[in-house]
Amino acid sequence: MTTPTLPMIDGTSIPTIGLGTYSLDGEDGAAAVAAALRTGYRLIDTALGYGNEDAVGAGIRESGIPRDEIVLTTKLPGDDHGYEATLRSFETSRANLGLDTVDVYLIHWPEPEKDLFVDSWRAMIELQKSGSVRTIGVSNFSAEQILRLEAETGVLPALNQIELHIGLPQDDLRSFHESKGIVTESYSPLKGRAAIEADGTLQRIADEFGVSWNQVALRWSIQLGTVPIPRSKDAARQAQNFDVFGFELNDEQMRRINELYL
Repeated sequence: MTTPTLPMIDGTSIPTIGLGTYSLDGEDGAAAVAAALRTGYRLIDTALGYGNEDAVGAGIRESGIPRDEIVLTTKLPGDDHGYEATLRSFETSRANLGLDTVDVYLIHWPEPEKDLFVDSWRAMIELQKSGSVRTIGVSNFSAEQILRLEAETGVLPALNQIELHIGLPQDDLRSFHESKGIVTESYSPLKGRAAIEADGTLQRIADEFGVSWNQVALRWSIQLGTVPIPRSKDAARQAQNFDVFGFELNDEQMRRINELYL
C-alpha cells in the first residue's frame, strides 16, 4: 500500500508512520531496516548519536526500494553544535550513510547551556539551500526555542520530533506546532506498556477492531495529526505496527484514550 503523507511547510511531505532505529546496528540492524522498507515503511529515522548510520544506509541499499521513495532522517548530535561543527558533522553522517542527500536533518537536542543551536540552524539552512538536505527540523525543542530560531533566522523548522505517547499527548506543544504549520513527529509512541496493559482500556478498544493495543496506540497518534516512529527489529512486529490504516478510532474512543493517566 502507499503510505499516507503529511505536507510540510517547505513544500515536501513526510509519511505518517516511520521506523525508529535506535540500537538497531550491524548486520541485524541493516536487515531490520530492509525488512521494514519491504513491508511498506518509507520513513526511516536514525541519528549520528545512535552509532548505526552505516547499518541504516546498508539496509536502504539492501531493500531494493528506490531511493527516491524513501524519506531518511538523521540528526545532529549535541557535541557538534556551532556553524562549522554542524557542517563537519553532516559530512560525517553523509559518509556513514553512504548517501548523497539526506531527506530530513534535525538538531537532536537544543543544548541550551551551550547556546549554539541558532548557529547550527544557520548551517542547516545553508545545507538545505545547497541541496544536500531537503528538509530541516529540530527534536526536543520547546516553543520558545523554535520562536527564537524564527526570530533570528527567519526560517521555521518543518518538524519537531518529541516524546509523545499515551499519557503524554503534548497538547500545548502540538497546538503551537499547528499554529506554525510544523509537523509533530513522535518518538517512543508505545511507551508505558506496563501501565497500559494494567489499565486495559486500550486492549478493550483493540478488541473492538480485532487488532493489538500497540496498533490502537499508533492509530491514536496518527489521528492526533502526529507522525509516530515505533522501533522494532522484528519483521512481524514491524508489519503489525505498520498495519494501522484499516481502521479508525471514533471521537469517543479518542476521548477515552486522551483521558488516560491525566
